[in-house]
Amino acid sequence: MQQAATFVLSLDQGTTSSRAIVFDEAGRAVGLGQQELPQIYPKSAWVEHDPEQIFQDIVAVARIALAKARISAGDLAAIGITNQRETIVLWERGTGRAIGNAIVWQDRRTAAICSALQRDGAEALIRAKTGLVLDPYFSGTKIAWALDHYPQARSRAEAGEILAGTIDSWLLYRLTGGRVHATDATNASRTMLFDIHKQNWCPELCALLRVPIGILPEVMDSAADFGVTDPAIFGAAVPIAGIAGDQQAAAIGQACFAPGMIKATYGTGCFILLNTGSDAVLSQHRLLTTVAYRLNGQTTYALEGSIFVAGASVQWLRDGLGIISQAAQSNELAKAARSGSEVYLVPAFTGLGAPYWDADARGAILGLTRDSGPAEIALAALEAVGFQSRDLVDAMAADMAHMGDSPPLSLRVDGGMAVSDFTMQTLANLTGLIVERPAFTETTAYGAAMLAGMQVGAWGSLAELGSAWALEQRFVPALDQAERDRRFAGWRRAVARILGP
Repeated sequence: MQQAATFVLSLDQGTTSSRAIVFDEAGRAVGLGQQELPQIYPKSAWVEHDPEQIFQDIVAVARIALAKARISAGDLAAIGITNQRETIVLWERGTGRAIGNAIVWQDRRTAAICSALQRDGAEALIRAKTGLVLDPYFSGTKIAWALDHYPQARSRAEAGEILAGTIDSWLLYRLTGGRVHATDATNASRTMLFDIHKQNWCPELCALLRVPIGILPEVMDSAADFGVTDPAIFGAAVPIAGIAGDQQAAAIGQACFAPGMIKATYGTGCFILLNTGSDAVLSQHRLLTTVAYRLNGQTTYALEGSIFVAGASVQWLRDGLGIISQAAQSNELAKAARSGSEVYLVPAFTGLGAPYWDADARGAILGLTRDSGPAEIALAALEAVGFQSRDLVDAMAADMAHMGDSPPLSLRVDGGMAVSDFTMQTLANLTGLIVERPAFTETTAYGAAMLAGMQVGAWGSLAELGSAWALEQRFVPALDQAERDRRFAGWRRAVARILGP
């Protein structure tokens, strides 16, 4: 009798879409469902999502993926969850109903709170405990703001009626029918409330940001028994056995398990992670120290550089300027740019992330001449991805040199922008790194599936799964160093124009 196939469902809840992928025992994607997620912009630099829509969409795409894989929920060994990270939701403990919109990681409404904390001298404490910089990007000030502005939220939270968490914990709570309020160490490490050295919620930081510690989820390993789904949702009680923030899940899916390995995910934003092993390296160049994953109680750390706008700039070309009708058209338009164009687009639509960390910076196009047009602007948008990546790679190289290690020579890439040969060659040219694109670029979803499959014993160890990583194409820099440095110097001058005093 032939043994039944072992399937794992990965739920990938991102900033602009919700996806579900069914993987078979060989790690092949055999069913996919996807739904675009609308953005809500109540005010300038505010970004929100509808939490109920997120949950309903995740359920819908999961059912689509199961149907396309021609299996039922009962055929699943486990579910893994990966998510947009710093986005927060507050909800009622009793009903599971969200009490307001999700506040998205891109949202900058808490800039004033961060400035006040900085004036009070809190940044050094936050940096030492969490490995993060003091910025609205992270969850802690978002939760504090929601407690103060959603009707009766603070009093109800103090009475034990309200819970808070990132998107993974919101989905987990709803999928388990309100039985489990938990998160994993990777997501906790992005809240500005979690001590990454002690691996627990920090009472001192929770008091500083006025967040009752009791409303926060239990922090578990990235591969753990997170409970089972309510059978009414998918037709069977399925174990939820893996959770990781999207960037950490991508690093796992890219098999970046050894110290010094580095990956970049190019989606709405861009996030580059450098594995530092068991050492929580404090960056000297304004990078973040974060949890890469925690397995069997053992924490692996990473240095991370966060770029707020990458693919989102292409969406802006489409939705804001209307110079393309589909994102893929940006490549052909950029190829038509005149030779020697030195137009720079600094896409600080929601401030600048690493290594600048300027919440008040706003976007600009510089270097325009009379013969500049849509093609030059499209090229500038794609080149901005490369220039911002070099900002981060240079900072990582400097930190590695400080540790006595050699700088990275190659960069594993994934995400929606990684499918473009033109964009990846541009990336290689502007960073000077060899860019390696894997045969399978859905690494975020795959990383979450790896964690879940491993936890339930359906799949092998991370090392065994990582050995299956396969190269699809390598992009070698085709720009000489002098020209690369000259172009980068122009980028730095452009950025300097929009930075605050």
